[in-house]
Amino acid sequence: MDLAPKWVGRRKEMVDYITRYLTTIRERKVTPGPEVKPGYMRELLPDSAPTDPEDWDCIFRDIEKVIMPGVVHWQSPYMHAYYPALTSWPSMLGDMLADAINNIGFTWASSPACTELEMNVMDWLCKALGLPTFFLHHHPDSTGGGILQSTVSESSLVALLAARKHRIQQLKRTDPADRDLDDSVVNSRLVAYASDQAHSSVEKAGLISLVKIRFLPPDDHFSLRGDTLKQAIQEDRRRGLVPVMLCATLGTTGVCAFDDLSELGPVCAEEGLWLHVDAAYAGSAFLCPELRGPLGGIEYADSFAFNPSKWMMVHFDCTAFWVKDKCKLQQTFSVDPVYLRHENSDQATDFMHWQIPLSRRFRSLKLWFVMRCFGLKNLQGHIRHGVEMAKLLESLVRCDPNFDMPADRHLGLVVFCLKVCGLCLCCIVL
Repeated sequence: MDLAPKWVGRRKEMVDYITRYLTTIRERKVTPGPEVKPGYMRELLPDSAPTDPEDWDCIFRDIEKVIMPGVVHWQSPYMHAYYPALTSWPSMLGDMLADAINNIGFTWASSPACTELEMNVMDWLCKALGLPTFFLHHHPDSTGGGILQSTVSESSLVALLAARKHRIQQLKRTDPADRDLDDSVVNSRLVAYASDQAHSSVEKAGLISLVKIRFLPPDDHFSLRGDTLKQAIQEDRRRGLVPVMLCATLGTTGVCAFDDLSELGPVCAEEGLWLHVDAAYAGSAFLCPELRGPLGGIEYADSFAFNPSKWMMVHFDCTAFWVKDKCKLQQTFSVDPVYLRHENSDQATDFMHWQIPLSRRFRSLKLWFVMRCFGLKNLQGHIRHGVEMAKLLESLVRCDPNFDMPADRHLGLVVFCLKVCGLCLCCIVL
């Protein structure tokens, strides 16, 4: 049954509602009121879905009655919890087009534009951040490339699974004792590392992959150093464990600290560890050349991920993930059923082999729209403005005797404590 004619005349109504919502969002209370408790919506909805179509006016009224009372308004200028989740009109328009096209771009053949645009935009972004050329799709010396994943959490898991697969294959090729063992037996000896300041998704990746994660203490500036990693590797080798990966963080969740890649990278190279770099929030700052100091040592990285959906005005979900050797990624996730093969399988990139799910959205459209509509100069200006506002807040806090600053300011994150109660507060200024 084609209901399209019935809805065509109402589409502008939703666009107008979204426009009003975003332009007046500062008038809304950021968090739900006390009447919103677990299960609040049960009383507002019928027990089962309607048998017959409902009138659109009735559905539209329920947006404010049922949905908005339980919404946390992340786009409000008064929203200071968690982390920034900025959007923009170009980003939303790009996603509107992606939703309308609604292709499922698992292979090149399932929608060539979906794959081709993503490869080119990921190369644009790689160059804009000053990342190594081995992350580029289109470079004569590169064997890597980039893909848009759903989250940095998923990217950490993907990197760990690829590192695990590569190390197990390596052990079974070179160690006679492991040659005939089941992969699960070898897997039980693997260990990966991260700072104890790393995001909880690293721990979750270990739970899913059944790889032990050892969290290491940082220095006084909350930065993981090379000597600490080296000592942990030596201890674990003596215990019969096999080190497989380090997840280094550029811009930790708590205080936006930076692990020392210039020290950690050579240790990973010497010890044969996969080096994954998580720059979820801070990665957008590398659009500005003067903010790229923490990237020293990035040439040792095997993979790198950050969220344009945090500070680059591209809305969720949009995580940029690059890998140095795409073959190591593809061997981890490749399956080859007949119904997914196509005449260009040998030449084209099929992103289903670069990720956990088969299906994937046309995410690159919103990133393409944002980069073209703003241009690098305006995106850099946006980042610099956020940093300058954070510097201003930092100066005001330092002048107030009622506050302490237990950690240095990094980029747009200011950490301060109220002396009376010792309560630690973080403020990201954008």
